[in-house]
Amino acid sequence: MARTLQQPSHRRRRSNVPTVLAAGTAALALAGSGLALFEGGASAAVGNLVANGGFETGSLSGWSCTGTASTVSSPTHSGSNALQATPGSSDTATCQQTVSVLPNTTYTLSGWVQGPYVYLGASGTGGTDPSVWSGQSGWNQLGTTFTTGAGVGSITVYVHGWYGQGAYSADDITLTGPAGTASPSPSTSAGSSSPTPSSSPSSSPSSSSPSSSPSSSPSSPPSGSPSSSPSPTGPTTPPSGGLPAHALTGYWQNFDNGATVQRLRDVQSAYDIIAVSFADATSTPGAIGFTLDPALATKLGGYTDADFKADIAAKHAAGKRVVVSVGGQNGTIVVNSTASANNFANSAYALIQSYGFDGVDIDLENGVDPVYMAQALHTLQSKVGSGFVLTVAPETIGMYSTSGAYFQLALNTKDILTVVNTQFYNSGGMNGCDGKVYNQGTVDFITGQICTHIQGGLRPDQVGIGVPASSKAAGGGYVNSTVVNNALDCLATGTNCGSFVPPAKWPTIRGAMTWSTNWDAANGNDFSANVGAHVHAMP
Repeated sequence: MARTLQQPSHRRRRSNVPTVLAAGTAALALAGSGLALFEGGASAAVGNLVANGGFETGSLSGWSCTGTASTVSSPTHSGSNALQATPGSSDTATCQQTVSVLPNTTYTLSGWVQGPYVYLGASGTGGTDPSVWSGQSGWNQLGTTFTTGAGVGSITVYVHGWYGQGAYSADDITLTGPAGTASPSPSTSAGSSSPTPSSSPSSSPSSSSPSSSPSSSPSSPPSGSPSSSPSPTGPTTPPSGGLPAHALTGYWQNFDNGATVQRLRDVQSAYDIIAVSFADATSTPGAIGFTLDPALATKLGGYTDADFKADIAAKHAAGKRVVVSVGGQNGTIVVNSTASANNFANSAYALIQSYGFDGVDIDLENGVDPVYMAQALHTLQSKVGSGFVLTVAPETIGMYSTSGAYFQLALNTKDILTVVNTQFYNSGGMNGCDGKVYNQGTVDFITGQICTHIQGGLRPDQVGIGVPASSKAAGGGYVNSTVVNNALDCLATGTNCGSFVPPAKWPTIRGAMTWSTNWDAANGNDFSANVGAHVHAMP
């Protein structure tokens, strides 16, 4: 976020990105995320419950497949055979089998795949059905861990591609865990009447150039596709912090850059989370400090620490949450060791105790270490307790693929993360989750990026839309409130979409964020009045 008038809060801009997701997009290797791109590993683990998971019978025995599917001798990951399947314009070429399992038991699913948009997952687990995906031309291993629900005696393991995309390959699919006692229904051979996608795309994907949008997309996900992300081992739902299901976040400026100056008490009532901008670095590595800007206090006719703390207490009384934002465009806090991680946690906790903050917001735009910052945040959360609020505001490029540092940080803190509000501005054009390039300032850009975030492993309730509150608040990418509301509708209900329609509906999408409450006030409170009302009306 920028501290000076009309300065972009992004220092980097990508405009000539590839027309397909980079290899890093599929790099799902993050400990504790429940989502992994494994390295090495045997083709079949002891306790594998998948029949013919390596397709070594030379047939599809044990599997029920739709569309064009067969075993091939090349390419293979190991052994003599592998699966190769080609989706059609109305078929995802799904191969699946029913496996007997035990209730309330943890299982690990993995498989080697290659090709565009290959999905591996399980359905009927009795909880959040896991699904992982990649889009690489070379062999890569996908994997996820999940726990079955009470009374579950069998699940369906599947692999599939995506509508109208090229052929994909799969090999060495394993489900590791104790076998169940149920007798699964026999699978039929390829070409049988096994379940097909719940609905077909309205038309086949467009073959337009990378700079254009697809003419249409599937209106709903195929059977077993990732309508929700896998759950990591351990707690999966962070404390709500007393927040509503759909929340509005706004940054309050502790400085004057030409926007409307505000005391914290003046922040519009629509904002559920207020991020105080910014905490700064101290002389101690990793540590942060916060001081009210004397120039702002002068312009406000006096504003003391006592006044500020009273304003935070008043916001709490109104049901709001106030976090201290770390960094901004000029922030240079470096957390890259255990010592600096501890310094960050201790200093942030001291600020929380002193001012009454509910947590922190991470907006470091000059680099972040996802390992040590995650360590610092977990330490801080353990000090604060269940009411801890953690928000993150990455630049768009930081969430462009799961290999990005910010995406890694989000996944590394998924167990305590409240919401990621990516800054969908100062970005140029970028690929959406369908591989098409969309330009900033459009519904398609927002929904295409959000789709990537959810398919990459974040829960919908941990993802929000970040936009500037006025054309003066950022260097580019401003959209009016109608565009934000349409994007929320598209993501939650599949309505009011642009040319891109996400492959699933995510009704628990968290909400929206803006830079800043001050620029919102300068723009006639358009964001808080219109987007705020829309967010709070979402079911």
